[in-house]
Amino acid sequence: TKRAALCEAILRCARVGIGIASVEEIDRLNILWATMLAMTRAVAALDLSPAYVLVDGNRCPDWPHASEPVIGGDALCLSIAAASIVAKHRRDCIMAELDALHPGYGWASNKGYAARTHQEALRTLGPTPHHHPPPTHHHAIVVA
Repeated sequence: TKRAALCEAILRCARVGIGIASVEEIDRLNILWATMLAMTRAVAALDLSPAYVLVDGNRCPDWPHASEPVIGGDALCLSIAAASIVAKHRRDCIMAELDALHPGYGWASNKGYAARTHQEALRTLGPTPHHHPPPTHHHAIVVA
């Protein structure tokens, strides 16, 4: 896909750290704090300490890094746009893996969103260990 090709190109020329928050962490912390945790993990996964971090959104985690939130950052900043491509590609890969493990839910095509076909699969096949009430699937993936 075009996104996969762009991701490969970005990975060849940028340092990337990926942080993921689990479904259990999202349930325990809520989506905002789980996202902050994923951002912290992404920066920690880098092979360097960044001098400055741009965050796509309206707030930054409580961390020791100089940083700035940028609302709509993926449309305004090339590095945030690149991080968004890498994050979405990683999400696509996770969804393809889940689709192979649990066929019938359409994860490879619906990317974890509660599409009509996915909701129907939940009714007919039941939830997997990757589902939680309500029937949605969240991954907080942040690339730094």
